[in-house]
Amino acid sequence: MKRLTAPVAAVIIASTAIQAQAVDADKPLTVPATVTIVAFDQLQAAALALHPGSTLLDTDLDESYGKYVYEVELEDADGIEWEIELDALTGQVLKNHQDT
Repeated sequence: MKRLTAPVAAVIIASTAIQAQAVDADKPLTVPATVTIVAFDQLQAAALALHPGSTLLDTDLDESYGKYVYEVELEDADGIEWEIELDALTGQVLKNHQDT
């Protein structure tokens, strides 16, 4: 599994934070240089693989209690929305449930 170095991740997160400011300006996220996260495209691919044929609706990188979680919202072919959470450090699926 490819991993991003902290400077590359910081650039991606900064650009994501800039895009996310239109939605939630109170949640800019900066990842410390000591943290290495899984590449965003790999995390998205892992989420999409759980629901083949789905459309990506939204993505977000959050930090809670020192844990970085990549949240992905999908809509499957039947119009059902799913919320997927992945550990941004390992790529492990933490949550995969229908969005209500």
